[in-house]
Amino acid sequence: MALDPSFLEYPLRRYGMDHERYAWSMLTERRPVAWPGGRKLALWVNVSLQHFPLNPAGKPVALPGNMSMPYPDLRHYTLRDYGNRVGIYRFLKAFDRYGIRPTFAINARLAERYPSLIGAIAERGDEIIGHSWSMDTAHAGGLEEAAEAELIKRSLDCLRARTGREIRGWLSPGRLESAHTPDLLKAEGVSYFCDWVNDEMPYRFNTQHGDLWAMPLSAEIEDRFLIVDNFHAEASWAEQVKDACDMLLEEAKTQGGRILSLSIHPWVLGQPHRIKHLEAVLEYLSGKEEVWSASAGEILDAFLRQPAL
Repeated sequence: MALDPSFLEYPLRRYGMDHERYAWSMLTERRPVAWPGGRKLALWVNVSLQHFPLNPAGKPVALPGNMSMPYPDLRHYTLRDYGNRVGIYRFLKAFDRYGIRPTFAINARLAERYPSLIGAIAERGDEIIGHSWSMDTAHAGGLEEAAEAELIKRSLDCLRARTGREIRGWLSPGRLESAHTPDLLKAEGVSYFCDWVNDEMPYRFNTQHGDLWAMPLSAEIEDRFLIVDNFHAEASWAEQVKDACDMLLEEAKTQGGRILSLSIHPWVLGQPHRIKHLEAVLEYLSGKEEVWSASAGEILDAFLRQPAL
């Protein structure tokens, strides 16, 4: 039986993108970017501070890294909680030792439950971005638009009130989104989001309420993805991050500035048998004169100051 011709008809079928969310653009053909001080590689270290409920509902979908054993899954709950009680302080010590300016993606529920930790992060002056309410609030298909709008507003309002800081950025738990997420984020004053990993540099993302900027946060060298999900050794994770740094610096010699985005979690790399590998990576990166360590917002601001982007 022949396929009806209507199955092959799509009004946006064309060269480049087949949607209106962002323009077609090859990375190698863009105008070269220059980072402050003539440095070649912007280093964005993103730390996720997360609250995993002991009894997740898993609706509309279950998020990665959540409870997986019968209730109460104390084994996995307390492991994640370890990051907020112990691991994060090893992170902060390492950041200060190697001159790293991290960005913190924070669940709003965590800000309620750990006021002293959030106060310490805010006092440091590090950038804080939204990370929804908890690791049981997935932004995905099946979530009603009105419910998602309330969830985003509640999360951002809580973070802004608890930290006294402007919240410009957003990282959805699990990098999941519904069809409405970018529009709802822009409507609540968010200027950039970090969910899409289809590039290595910022790009303009169209919404119903104006332009939002996509800041791609690499999933390929994320600690949880490599070490927990794919069972790579910690030393292998460190080697892959160093390889990414070297490759991007090599590209930057002829193509302009690049961004190395590094997503890490204190319940993973903050363990006593792993922290030395994070320290080794930070020592390697900070030891290169071409590397500029900055927050996600600082990197985006420097990018937007470039001529004729």
